[in-house]
Amino acid sequence: MGKLGDWWDDVCYKWDEYKYCLACLGIVAVILLLLVLLAAFGFVRHLSISVTSASLTRFDLNTTSPATSLSYNLTLTLVIHNPNWAMSVKNTKPLEATYKFDDQVFDRFELAGKGDKHPAGKTRVYHIDPPGTARFVALGNAGEVEFRKENATGVFEVEVAVVGEVRYTARYTKCKVEASCPLQLQLAPPGTAAVVFQRVKCKLEKPEKNC
Repeated sequence: MGKLGDWWDDVCYKWDEYKYCLACLGIVAVILLLLVLLAAFGFVRHLSISVTSASLTRFDLNTTSPATSLSYNLTLTLVIHNPNWAMSVKNTKPLEATYKFDDQVFDRFELAGKGDKHPAGKTRVYHIDPPGTARFVALGNAGEVEFRKENATGVFEVEVAVVGEVRYTARYTKCKVEASCPLQLQLAPPGTAAVVFQRVKCKLEKPEKNC
């Protein structure tokens, strides 16, 4: 009994010594877990959007019909990156791209539908390549003057606006996506040399308070 008693006393002594260490390790592990969760879901990094290529081969204004229209061939590539390493993005409204000239919309396209998801850390590439088409547009007198001015130079200022609404993982708030991509496009009719396009980073509107 003497040796067994000494062994038991030794075990109890060591347990009293170790249990504080284990408690400290447990507290450190909980703190680390909370820090990881905070880093993953506590701070939102908003989508980055850019136009990596664009080609304009036709841009004509028709004012002879009752309604003004633009006939155009404009293709481009939009790149949207989700920089969050843990949070995916879900569309709560369709994600759309809009073509504008002199602040007037002349066409729009759906990039991704409601409910589509953009995984964490991933990049999505969208190619917009509509067939040559004519679209009605209310430019007004000032818009028509601006068109003729730019047409004389062969360089057109066209804006691509990206709009939508998303929700980030583990977040209840819905956040608007509003980005403007101002492009200066050199008209290059079919058969002419391709015009080099410099990547354009789109400007995002300031997010709402809860986003």
